[in-house]
Amino acid sequence: MEQQAVLKEYLDFAITLARDAGAIIKGALDARMKGGQANILLKYDNPSDLVTETDQAVEKFIKERLAATYPAHKFIGEETMAAGTETYFTSDPTWIVDPIDGTTNFVHGYPFVAVSIGLTIGKVPVLGVVYNPLLDELYSAAQGLGSFLNLTTPLPLFQPPLPLTNLSQCLIATEAGSDRSSGVLDKKVDAIHAMLRRINDNGAEAHSVRATGSAALNMCSVAKGCVDVYWEVGCWEWDVTAAMVILQEAGGLVLSGGTERDESPANIFGRKYLAIRAAGDRTSQLAIAHQMWDVLPSIDAPRDKVPGGFEP
Repeated sequence: MEQQAVLKEYLDFAITLARDAGAIIKGALDARMKGGQANILLKYDNPSDLVTETDQAVEKFIKERLAATYPAHKFIGEETMAAGTETYFTSDPTWIVDPIDGTTNFVHGYPFVAVSIGLTIGKVPVLGVVYNPLLDELYSAAQGLGSFLNLTTPLPLFQPPLPLTNLSQCLIATEAGSDRSSGVLDKKVDAIHAMLRRINDNGAEAHSVRATGSAALNMCSVAKGCVDVYWEVGCWEWDVTAAMVILQEAGGLVLSGGTERDESPANIFGRKYLAIRAAGDRTSQLAIAHQMWDVLPSIDAPRDKVPGGFEP
């Protein structure tokens, strides 16, 4: 009970923090729509991987508020890592933050933009808040405390969860990602073809494929139950840590999105994620996972900077 009281304190703080950070994001976009500039930068000289001054300002705001409130806690943030700051992942409470998940959407004014705030304790994700300030949708969860949309609506939205029968009955979310090399992009396009092709042509014949441009919001859509499956290779721990808790507390699974058919929970640092919505029983969820693994290609997702020497 004491642990849950502590988590509830952290959760309430993270919700307030996410809303305040979201106000900065929305204010910046509103200013741009009135003639302001986005001040777009490129990460790693990659024209498909953008960062703006707003990303940096929001992360600075979150990091400073966390340091003032919980000075003993650790911090891993997208912009902190991108700047080359040495970061270590320990058993201490560690906040893992993406200030703007969906930066390309933010630049274009496409309304799938979120601040993502996750917390690990003992190296286990235990809390997540994902807030889309443009649509005013807040997803929140903590271990053992349930998963909610806008604080009062339990997730998934379908109660009881709809059954999962076959991949051919599923709506799948995925993304092109920022690695546009032919060895990666061609495989992702081939995978989408395999998901959509007719069964008699060696495909899965899924209902369709969706892409929001935000890993966190894709996973939260799975938590909602309005998307059945989400697969992505190449995103990062700050993209998914918060949403993983939200999905798991909503009865969903997050497994490795690689081809090794590992049925254990995905490691947040693995860069390959396969999310399955709640269905009432784990057996049917795993059956869908195996059907996905049947059509997924092997894609490398290396990483240069690994907090605390983690080995993916």
